[in-house]
Amino acid sequence: MAHATLDPVRLPPGPTAPRIVQGAAMLLNRPRALEFARRRHGSAFTASLPLFGDSVVLSDPDLIKELFTAGDLVETITNLGDVIGPGSTFSLNGEPHLARRKLLMPPLHGKRMQVYEQIIEEEVARELSTWPVGTPFATLPSMMRITLNAILRAVFGAEGPELAAMRELLPPAVLLASRLTVLPPALRRDLGRWSPWGRLERMRRECDELIGTLIHRARSAPDLDARTDVLAMLVAARDDSGQPIPDDYIIDELQTLLAAGHETTATTLAWAVERLRRHPDVLSRLVEDVDAGGSELLQATVWEVQRSRPVIPGVLRVTKGRTRLGEWVLPAGHTVIASIALSHSSAANYTDPSRFDPARFVETKPDTSSWIPYGGGVRRCVGAAFANTEMLITLREILRTYTLEPASEPDERPRSRGIANAPAAGAVAVVHPRNLAQPSGS
Repeated sequence: MAHATLDPVRLPPGPTAPRIVQGAAMLLNRPRALEFARRRHGSAFTASLPLFGDSVVLSDPDLIKELFTAGDLVETITNLGDVIGPGSTFSLNGEPHLARRKLLMPPLHGKRMQVYEQIIEEEVARELSTWPVGTPFATLPSMMRITLNAILRAVFGAEGPELAAMRELLPPAVLLASRLTVLPPALRRDLGRWSPWGRLERMRRECDELIGTLIHRARSAPDLDARTDVLAMLVAARDDSGQPIPDDYIIDELQTLLAAGHETTATTLAWAVERLRRHPDVLSRLVEDVDAGGSELLQATVWEVQRSRPVIPGVLRVTKGRTRLGEWVLPAGHTVIASIALSHSSAANYTDPSRFDPARFVETKPDTSSWIPYGGGVRRCVGAAFANTEMLITLREILRTYTLEPASEPDERPRSRGIANAPAAGAVAVVHPRNLAQPSGS
């Protein structure tokens, strides 16, 4: 287990090339550069990374577990807090973060999920009715619409002009934020109305105003106690001292749910289409299982898509003091990265990791120290249950509604959208309608 120590600093070995060379390699082809370093130096190595400097990169499950359970010895690193605001969970550490998680868990878990399932099914049916038949099309935009509409309705409840406005505003804002988040702080500045950061600030203010209107309306709503949406629960919530959450913090938190709650899920769903089209044997078994009412292989397929095509490359922490992780001793202020990509592709963690094989998760749940698409520890994604439910329902309904034509084209390569890695062509599909109803009189 990680612990504070006064032992001498001892960092894992790593590439010895000059910083500028390492940085260039990471910028040109980060996955290949990290994989090369892992093969040469092992499951814990030191590398000089753009933005973060000298960093320890982990793919060893034991060390990742230590990192995720290090508690107050480490703080999270994310530029999303700068993008979304100080009231966002991404901006909080320690007790304030734990207190916020305590408030957010109930509306995104348990019985509340049953309410959201109907919302997701409605949004999936609406979107699938627009799919073209027999002609190639990119599915990523469709997945984005499904997940955005579902999270908007789950967060805010009833439709209205504010939701319609956010439906138009959020996609470009989230994409811009994702791209700006990976830039150095010096470039994340407002240089005027038409500068990238200036545009993002303007869009964020517009969204803040829309959410502020909905908060004001909710606080005076006579049916607030009967509502099941996330906004209503946050407005009604009280902290340990009995005080309500300030409106500014609710706005930032809801911005967080909206930003983080649709792009990564949609991208994973797009990858699911891309993977299944290139593995017709898996696709055939999955369709058969879904038709029979099964769910285990469906869940295993979602987990395997998340393993084989991780949308987020890593989880970042920074040490608050001198900290021991396994045999290594890290100085204060040192960046540590639990590499999702390296952990998921490691032959030490998975048999034949390059093979797309959902069967590896049939009757076997993923290990939460080697399968980490949602992070881990007290900072594990609070919306993981919602995202998983959304992916299961969407994929199930696609397979019930359409025959997904297998593909002979090469795999779609990952393309960076900033934070997220999406299929380069948008997960192109060709579908044909299915008719599962029994003929009359049969």
